[in-house]
Amino acid sequence: MKFIGITLGAALSAVATVACADVVRHPIPNSTFPIAQAVTVTGNTTTVYVSGQVPPAINKDADPSSPQAYGDTKTQTVGVLNRIKTILEGQGLGMGDVVKMQVFLVHNASAPMDFKAFMEGYTQFFGGSQPNLPARSVIGVAALANPGFLVEIEVIAAKDSK
Repeated sequence: MKFIGITLGAALSAVATVACADVVRHPIPNSTFPIAQAVTVTGNTTTVYVSGQVPPAINKDADPSSPQAYGDTKTQTVGVLNRIKTILEGQGLGMGDVVKMQVFLVHNASAPMDFKAFMEGYTQFFGGSQPNLPARSVIGVAALANPGFLVEIEVIAAKDSK
């Protein structure tokens, strides 16, 4: 009977541990590329879904439907990620809480996808001083809502609800 009580106690302890929030980032094996292969979120977790964000205008004198109004891919990436950072901070979260990111980069004859420039902007937020890497997809699209946009990013962030 004592053995059953100990076993039951251990099982309940394990269930209680599982009920606690946990965000586990699984790195890409044998890689230093700054994304996670997968992210597992369990337990009492607050999850925030941030709608696709586009870059702020940096040149008010340029045509608002031109890339000149928003900058090159790197500039747009940094602008978008700063917008996301502000939104997350308003929810009590940070960039380290991002668990999933979907990136849309314009890729067409007049604006081929500049993945290198995107990565230059991205690594200012992920993989350096902020080591929590999200799972991520980068998708080439023919166009975004405004012809001047080269980058749109949406994220999912998760944090312990305690």
